[in-house]
Amino acid sequence: MIRCIAIDDEPLALAQIVGYIGKVAFLELIKGCSSAMEALEIVNKEKTDLIFVDINMPDLNGMDFVKSLSHKPMIIFTTAYSEYAVEGFRVEALDYLLKPFGFNDFLRSANKALRQSELLSPKPGSSTEIATGENEHLYVKADYKMIRLDIDKIIYAESKSEYVRIYLENEKPIMTLLSMKILEERLPMDKFMRVHRSFLVNTSKITAIANNRIIIGKDVYIPIGNQFKEKFNNYIDKHFLGKM
Repeated sequence: MIRCIAIDDEPLALAQIVGYIGKVAFLELIKGCSSAMEALEIVNKEKTDLIFVDINMPDLNGMDFVKSLSHKPMIIFTTAYSEYAVEGFRVEALDYLLKPFGFNDFLRSANKALRQSELLSPKPGSSTEIATGENEHLYVKADYKMIRLDIDKIIYAESKSEYVRIYLENEKPIMTLLSMKILEERLPMDKFMRVHRSFLVNTSKITAIANNRIIIGKDVYIPIGNQFKEKFNNYIDKHFLGKM
């Protein structure tokens, strides 16, 4: 989870960023601040991984705020003034969002922060960690709350544009703002397999295979994508008794 602060002196702009943060599963909001001075107190007290900060603000502008930090988290500038872009990258900002920006632009920057975070430190909840000991669960953000998922109860997952729908045993499916790639990386490789661009399955839940489709239960049919056939066939070969 990436802990972040949003800073903007414009209430509507701040509310937009706070709302976007709430939609992204791997972002955790520490606080939305209306000034850099308010944020400075929080940064000094709270572990902060990422800051979304406007540049043109009264008292202490965003650029000077970043320069004043002795320990710099990842920085993403949000501003209506494109002329600050060069100076922003001089202070090693991770990205630069030019107002007005939509959720797709915000998500692109957030994913860049996620990749940077994973390069700098081991990924919490990586597949090996999840598969051992008591860490056999995940948390995802859905319906404005963090929901615990027991890994063994996951039947399969389906990509829906920017969202992933996760199907569970004896429970309603959960829709979360997440990429399939991130989910695949967090699940144990010995239990889950990507079989299609849009589908990831728990191999222990497979009932049958027919006509290039995986059958789960009685009425769930999942296609096997061409680029995943070889890997899936190798898996079947290892578990097959008899001759094809």
